[in-house]
Amino acid sequence: MKVKIYTDGSARSNPDGPGGYGVVLSYTAPDGTEHLRELSGGYVRTTNNRMELTAAIKGLQALTKPCEVELYSDSQYLVNAFNQKWIDSWQKKGWKRGKNEPVKNVDLWLILLEAMRPHDVTFIWVKGHAGHAQNERCDILATTAADGDNLMVDEGFCAES
Repeated sequence: MKVKIYTDGSARSNPDGPGGYGVVLSYTAPDGTEHLRELSGGYVRTTNNRMELTAAIKGLQALTKPCEVELYSDSQYLVNAFNQKWIDSWQKKGWKRGKNEPVKNVDLWLILLEAMRPHDVTFIWVKGHAGHAQNERCDILATTAADGDNLMVDEGFCAES
């Protein structure tokens, strides 16, 4: 099955404020009917990059069987990690980047890699806040979640702090 996943992350007072993620999953059934599913959640303290990664993770984890996935994000951090093979280099270097500095958000990169495993995922960058309907919807979902009352604790962020 072919699925499109649109994602966005948001953090207020980045890098130490509330944040949220938004996801829109879209697929067309064999009868031609388009199906949409929205996901979102918010956290007490986090970063924008962590929410961008979390959105991709939540979207992929929502799939119940192996799929051919186009994952759309306005996060160059996320998209370039795969399209420019940064992630391969980070793994080969023991999760280090240039000048032997540790890669940030390793906890989420590992979860994302596991969530991708059963799928064929293509990462596609879209310009944020440029009128792309699904990206704009994800932004609304993410910011609404960040501003919500039922905020969770981002354990990985708290561990890095």
